Amino acid sequence: MPITNITATEAHTRHTAGATLVDVRSTREFAAGHPTGAVNVPLLEHDEDTDQLVANPDFIRVMKAVFSPDTPLLVSCQSGVRSVRASQMLEAFGFQHIENVLGGFGGARDGSAAGWQPSGLPTENGASAGHAYQDLLAKADQDH
Repeated sequence: MPITNITATEAHTRHTAGATLVDVRSTREFAAGHPTGAVNVPLLEHDEDTDQLVANPDFIRVMKAVFSPDTPLLVSCQSGVRSVRASQMLEAFGFQHIENVLGGFGGARDGSAAGWQPSGLPTENGASAGHAYQDLLAKADQDH
């Protein structure tokens, strides 16, 4: 199935109905605030030496270990750019139900889409057990 784009409000409705909301921002961004109930699998992560964002080599491995290919996934980032790339990668690796959240958490930079937070949708800081990247990475490591 092709990747579809949805608004943050539509994503909230689908997430409430049971779809998995995957926030692909860095662990640092996720900890500072994210959609309530989202899981964090960063597409890019801060390099320990340079503090620059670099590709997370475990992104696909963790996603495949934690979610089945038929899991309905709502993919979100900060403004809607990283989530497009993550959605394309997930589709290439066999995930079948992917919806890209336009505007991500903070809203599109060009103002074309309101994000989760500006839309007044529920947010939280930190991470619930099983939703933090460290928890999902540990699960992927156990499976191998």
